[in-house]
Amino acid sequence: MISSLHYISQQTAGATHLDNIQEACEAGCRWIQLRIKNEASETILSTAMTAKAICSKYNATLIINDHPDIAKKVGAHGVHVGKLDMTVAEARVLTGETFIIGGTANTLEDILVHVKDGADYVGVGPYRFTRTKEKLSPILGLEGIAGIMQSLKDMGIHIPVIAIGGILAEDIPALMATGIHGIAVSGLITHAANKSQTVSSLTI
Repeated sequence: MISSLHYISQQTAGATHLDNIQEACEAGCRWIQLRIKNEASETILSTAMTAKAICSKYNATLIINDHPDIAKKVGAHGVHVGKLDMTVAEARVLTGETFIIGGTANTLEDILVHVKDGADYVGVGPYRFTRTKEKLSPILGLEGIAGIMQSLKDMGIHIPVIAIGGILAEDIPALMATGIHGIAVSGLITHAANKSQTVSSLTI
């Protein structure tokens, strides 16, 4: 079962990826994506091993961004591949049938490729501008996501769609009304003064 709330890890001035994952789990997040960019594989592997231990303690699902080999090595639940990374089909060959595999999408065409390749879910965005991602794809906004969801409905395609990209708490009701499965957030939880209260108040 794909969660309706995905927490994407980030490193901040006063906290590491692992600090923020620990706090997100404590706050009630049960789907964690470890997303480390521009670091050596050894660093990502070491961090992923500790992230797996944290997630196991809270019975949380751990997804590793971009590195199916590391995901398999640490016993993560799945992997998420970006638009410019390997395909979902390639990741599936490396990980096997039981792994959860998600893919990043910016257009309906992107989603259709992921569906054909056997993705378990797609992350669609960005909803608005976000500083947590370099090389940002065109912003979709509510209208763009609603249009994609309507097209999928018209085509009879049912895949869990997770909206991502600068989402705020007040955006969620209108986003959920488009028919998406859930949301992926980073800063909304990382920078919350009371993370537990923030997580429990989200209307998803």
